Amino acid sequence: MTEEKLALEIRHVTKRFPGVLANDDVSFELRKGEIHALLGENGAGKSTLMNVVYGLYAPDEGEFLINNKQVEINGPHDAINYGIGMVHQHFMLVPVFSVTENMILGSEVTKGTSLDLKRARREILEISEAYGLEVDPDAIVEDIPVGVQQRVEILKALYRKANILVLDEPTAVLTPQEAEDLFQVMRQLTEKGVSIIFITHKLKEILKVADRVTVMRRGKVVGHTSPSETDQQGLATMMVGRDVLLEVEKAPAKPAEIVLEISNLTIKDERGVSAVKDISFEVRSGEILGIAGVQGNGQTELAEAITGLRGVDAGTTTLLGETIPFEKPRYLVEHGLGHVPEDRHKHGLVLPYSLADNMVLCTYYQKPFAGKTLIRNEQAVLKNAEGLMTRFDVRAPGIDVAASTLSGGNQQKVIVGREFSRGIKVLVANQPTRGLDVGSIEYIHKEIIKMRDEGVGVLVFSAELDEILSLSDRIAVMFRGEIVTIVDAKDATREKLGLWMAGSHPDTV
Repeated sequence: MTEEKLALEIRHVTKRFPGVLANDDVSFELRKGEIHALLGENGAGKSTLMNVVYGLYAPDEGEFLINNKQVEINGPHDAINYGIGMVHQHFMLVPVFSVTENMILGSEVTKGTSLDLKRARREILEISEAYGLEVDPDAIVEDIPVGVQQRVEILKALYRKANILVLDEPTAVLTPQEAEDLFQVMRQLTEKGVSIIFITHKLKEILKVADRVTVMRRGKVVGHTSPSETDQQGLATMMVGRDVLLEVEKAPAKPAEIVLEISNLTIKDERGVSAVKDISFEVRSGEILGIAGVQGNGQTELAEAITGLRGVDAGTTTLLGETIPFEKPRYLVEHGLGHVPEDRHKHGLVLPYSLADNMVLCTYYQKPFAGKTLIRNEQAVLKNAEGLMTRFDVRAPGIDVAASTLSGGNQQKVIVGREFSRGIKVLVANQPTRGLDVGSIEYIHKEIIKMRDEGVGVLVFSAELDEILSLSDRIAVMFRGEIVTIVDAKDATREKLGLWMAGSHPDTV
């Protein structure tokens, strides 16, 4: 390895926050034209390190070299000038702006005193063609699929002449097909000389697309490897520091009475188009029903309707034998329904609130957190938070910090801990392990199985086919707002599910 081939070198970077050593003497090398995966548990320090590189945080110690020259990065503007682009897990796009307007935001092309959108549009098309990233420059961002929005984020960085690209959990919001498209794009970029840092916790993706891997744990670099030298189990052990069960172990289900029944449910989306069409199914106590399907086939609307977040146009939902009123989340909470929402920021947390407050969002007015006069029992609230943080391995400086300060994975653990600890009878879990590392996924899967074995009826929505196949006792497949089949999990395969998800009739499989 010659020095000339290094695009970026990080030397002995340390970053502290109050009560947290986020990066502890971290060194890292990125070669030109490679995909270098940065792997680690939630809270391992991956995103912090990259935020330091991008100038969002100032390091307490350490230095950076770009193309073998030492540089000072005092903010994102410096990083961009040095050719560093970053695509965040949560996109930084203005939904009502066009692709072109989003691309040039902050780097506006002018003609006299006005924006030269024609020139900008032309340049965007040239970059798009050069890198094989097809986008419509005139499309409004909120109207295009998530996978295309991500392309816009990547193109935005390339438009600013980035040759070092940081992708922070880029597949967290993508369907399997969109993820495959992204990997192809990443390879195309490296062939054009772009160097990529790929932050992820998904082991299969690393083995598929990365050239090298650096593993972090609790703020430190604990090892380096490459896909040719290891496998999923080896990566998992490096990341967590112990052996991890990658396969879900469970006894056969013992389904009993029906606890959730959906009858002829029809739901229209915000545009007035039927997103869910006359769906019927039931969930029994002691079983897990998985809902499989490519994102955008009605799963979001169905989950929101069942959990009281969306009205319906026809049909009924019966919970524990009672027909439930729609758009009444508190009624559902009080009648034994637990909910892990798809969008943790919108429906799962109040981000400015403390962890302690977020952990009693559904029960703050009930004993032991409040008495008859609704006076808050502060001691009970704090004790509850401390217990859940320990049980679910929520990594934070303390229970009084705002939920907004946590990593996405730790935010998810807060929600899961709150919902799993409420003594529920039915659980609706929508993408329950999205953004979580392999160790956390293992724990949450075990907890879901435990709940099933204790008689809870579980409905799981997941874009991860492996998760659906490993957790479910029965699997329902959604396509264009309809359930095309419901099968026993033991009779399902990835191939069969893929065909059903694409609209093939079960009889043709």
